[in-house]
Amino acid sequence: MAEMISSNDFKTGVTIELNGDPCMVKEFQHVKPGKGAAFVRTKVQNLRTGSTTELTFRGGEKIPKATMERKQMQFLYAEGSDYVFMDNETFDQMSLPVEQLLGKEKFLIENMDCQINSYKGEIIGIELPMTVVMEVIETEPGIKGDTASGGSKPATLQTGVVVNVPFFVNIGDNIRINTETGEYIERA
Repeated sequence: MAEMISSNDFKTGVTIELNGDPCMVKEFQHVKPGKGAAFVRTKVQNLRTGSTTELTFRGGEKIPKATMERKQMQFLYAEGSDYVFMDNETFDQMSLPVEQLLGKEKFLIENMDCQINSYKGEIIGIELPMTVVMEVIETEPGIKGDTASGGSKPATLQTGVVVNVPFFVNIGDNIRINTETGEYIERA
């Protein structure tokens, strides 16, 4: 029998099983109406498909907990549409098709450590570090003296991803990017 979790114990990042799929609680709100029973309004992300759904659970309702296996691995290289990773402990290599990376491949840099998540032996995704430093390989030239105007311009990074950066960022600069939002944080 699967371990159960009460909807009262939901926190951001908790994994539950819904219709056989592992899902992660992204947002939750405990609601106590003036009349009637309390309930928990949640936003959950299906970890297999990446889709997000809003659901409501009764207060104290028991839901099967999805126990995720997380393994630290190193990204080695991309080969066609497959991405090759190495287990940091056993040095075994495995490749994942680009579809399983759910868009995170645009922030993968060779030799980067990341976490491979699996559920009941099936690999369902990866977690990257919260920020990554990448090199700008293409952007419009900076405007001399323009450091405080607050505007932005597109810049192509070493993996081919395009992000908006401040005007003072130039080709060859290393910049820190948030891997969740794809936003520029600072020059590194």
